[in-house]
Amino acid sequence: MLTLYGMTDSGNCYKPRLLLAKLGRPFRHVEVSTLDGGTRSADYLAKNPNGKVPLLEFEDGRTLAESNAILLHLAEGTRFLPADAYQRALAYQWLFFEQYSHEPQIAVRRSLVKYPHLAAFATEERMAALLDGGNRALAVMEQRLGAAPFFAGETLSVADVALYAYTHDAATAGFELARFPFVSAWLSRVASDESHVEIGWKPA
Repeated sequence: MLTLYGMTDSGNCYKPRLLLAKLGRPFRHVEVSTLDGGTRSADYLAKNPNGKVPLLEFEDGRTLAESNAILLHLAEGTRFLPADAYQRALAYQWLFFEQYSHEPQIAVRRSLVKYPHLAAFATEERMAALLDGGNRALAVMEQRLGAAPFFAGETLSVADVALYAYTHDAATAGFELARFPFVSAWLSRVASDESHVEIGWKPA
């Protein structure tokens, strides 16, 4: 059975859990947190020297880090990775967008709001800059979703799974999703897809 190491309330760790649930693939969840030093333990660093989560461990002991790399691997041969070369490239495009334009704004602001130990880093100037940057990212998403139901075209893909993780909880970070009606409608479409689970879900 696959083993997924991660934090239950992390959006990056939610991504592979959500995809595994939608694929109906069984896996074991092992809670490893950055908050209690778990990602810096010797045992964990032996598995992932970068000391981050999520981390996927295969039955044979091989491991794979980085949430979007995990998504791409799990999506191979499934409906979540388009067969058409151009649509597949679009999925890749939006995965890069998520990592470079979306997560550094929305996910970081969410963390500064959510975790008390980071309060010292949540200066007024930084929070304002993150809000502005996050709204720019949401505006880019709004434009795309005004032209297509999903990021790679007509069907759900890994790009939607990746972007859903932090966007659906963006209100926690102070983002007003009502300003982005196409994004809001897309969130509902993703959530209504079969075998959907919420961010706090993990297998029993």
